[in-house]
Amino acid sequence: MSFSEGFATILHVDMDAFYASVAEKDNPKLKGKAVVVGAGRRGVVSAANYEARKFGIKAAMPIYKAKALAPHAVFIAPDMARYAEVSESVMKIFEDVTPLVEPISLDEAFLDVTGARKLLGTGRQIADSIRKEVEAREGITCSVGIAHNKFIAKIASNHCKPNGVLEIDPGKVLEFLHPLPAKEIWGVGPKTNEQLAKIGLMTVGDIANTPRSTLIRVLGQASGASLYELAWGRDYRDVESVHIEKSISASETFDTDLDQSEEILKEFLRLTEKSVERMREKNFATNTVSIKVRFADFKTITRSKSLDLPVSGTQEIFEVVKKLYLNLHLDRALIRLVGVSLDSLVVNEELHQMVLGERASSWRQADSAIDRIKAKFGRGSLRPARLVEDHEEE
Repeated sequence: MSFSEGFATILHVDMDAFYASVAEKDNPKLKGKAVVVGAGRRGVVSAANYEARKFGIKAAMPIYKAKALAPHAVFIAPDMARYAEVSESVMKIFEDVTPLVEPISLDEAFLDVTGARKLLGTGRQIADSIRKEVEAREGITCSVGIAHNKFIAKIASNHCKPNGVLEIDPGKVLEFLHPLPAKEIWGVGPKTNEQLAKIGLMTVGDIANTPRSTLIRVLGQASGASLYELAWGRDYRDVESVHIEKSISASETFDTDLDQSEEILKEFLRLTEKSVERMREKNFATNTVSIKVRFADFKTITRSKSLDLPVSGTQEIFEVVKKLYLNLHLDRALIRLVGVSLDSLVVNEELHQMVLGERASSWRQADSAIDRIKAKFGRGSLRPARLVEDHEEE
């Protein structure tokens, strides 16, 4: 039986060094140079092109380490608005092929092209067509993994980077999968990989040939059972074309450690405003508000609060953020990074259930007016008063 007969055809399309590739497209002078997306003396690497990766630079690496590895590299600040613009164009290319598109992030997505094969050809032909269209329209490249399920397709795309295609026939999945290192399975991070190594499980094949009960005993019920299934190439999840984000977050690493509550709360307000704007743009409200605080010694703590009703107002959410922070009683501790996360998102309903004692005219109306002004005149046209001075200095 051929690949196309009786099996689904799933593509995992992954842009190659997406942020850096967009920067090179917009500034051709960067071509051939080591490009690192990430700025600030104490920030981290958001992305690195393949030239930079030759020197060992990786995403999430501190900027100072990246500069030590490649002092000649070009370091540029991220431009998330630009990346979102290119991502939207790329996703439209995917949607021209199939309505079953599941974005995973700005630069990757799963496509179920099973129903498109009659019109557009085999999975490989569809993948080649997508790659050509992305390069022609956006001037960047992508890699495509083809398989009968999402798990194998994603691994395949990682093994044909950059600018390649790899198709794994259903009959040869275990031949491809079992020799791979255990860390290539979804959910196997450094800690899990260490646990597996302690009991002699180094490859995917080692995991597959270990009793499920042993994996559950070592890793817990959910992780152990999932790992066993994936090690045998079994993944029953469908491509979900309607994808609701579970959370929206923003964080900031300071150039110098802060210890003044007033300054720290100002940063929390900035991050709250940024996160809430993104949330309302997507017509979501949040049920849970969380904060993250990282100290000078890199110790990190988080705190969260679940709300009685979903909220979407900047001021309402900032009051929760402020209370979470003040309840920590940090007493001039040196803080390196803070973050705000809006979790358990739900679609924001038009009808608003009044809370006992709430004014009929509230921050909700003000937020709606602010959103309309920003939509017309730009994001920086209206800001909280305590952030205006900082904004003018940027």
